[in-house]
Amino acid sequence: MEFKLDRDLCFLDIEATGLHVIRDRIIQIAIIKYFADGREYQELSKLINPGMPISEEAMEITGITPDIVRNKPTFTQVAPEIFEFIGDADIAGYNSNRFDIPMLLEEFNRAGLDFHLEARRTIDVQRIFNRMEPRNLRAAYRFYCDKDLQNAHDALEDVRATVDILKGQLRKYEGQDLINDDGVLKNPVVNDMQSLHEFTNDQRMLDVTQKLKYNKKGEIIFNFGRYLGRPVIQTLQEDKDYYHWILKKEFSVQVKNIVKRLVEENSAEEKNQ
Repeated sequence: MEFKLDRDLCFLDIEATGLHVIRDRIIQIAIIKYFADGREYQELSKLINPGMPISEEAMEITGITPDIVRNKPTFTQVAPEIFEFIGDADIAGYNSNRFDIPMLLEEFNRAGLDFHLEARRTIDVQRIFNRMEPRNLRAAYRFYCDKDLQNAHDALEDVRATVDILKGQLRKYEGQDLINDDGVLKNPVVNDMQSLHEFTNDQRMLDVTQKLKYNKKGEIIFNFGRYLGRPVIQTLQEDKDYYHWILKKEFSVQVKNIVKRLVEENSAEEKNQ
């Protein structure tokens, strides 16, 4: 299928040092440009030296390590070429409105280039997917149970529907492997509550609000704020005010209890040494 274009259209994807669109930096950018005049599309792909550490999560997902980008140009060095390549085109991507486009705007700004969205149209393919294939209870009931949910948002009807959905999922995915970017997960949806718990939860996270997590070393680290990625105990030893700040602010009781426990356990260990 050919796109019906009245303006050039650039499909964009960015890999970065992390997920924070302001603090993190681009390590790879790829663009495919389609032309309104019918010319053959063009591709542009660049590896970029971010000038800062790449998070472990980003390296695991992208396979891009500091060694790979060490001798690559910085974004400022390639910014004029990227700026000119995009030109006045509209921009499309997957989750691009929330991640790729905001990050690109920040990088262009740091490079001293004025990249405006006002005259452009942006097309987020993920939004089409989410809106056309909703992931709410009614849609799940229709998909797994092949019938419409009556009296949605009545608590008892909703919980009955949830029971039926899980039964439908167990039937539908029996013996089915999950294949994704991480490889193959053998038969993950089985009629076993421990297995379902492990499948439906990120085992790296310590709390439901995902403020605290384990890193690859098994250390508990902060998953938010100015100490993102820093070990909790080491950080709180160096900045005791931050501990009191967490206890006073609107963090979940789970986060506060975990932080309290970690501090108490560390204090007890220090006394015993």
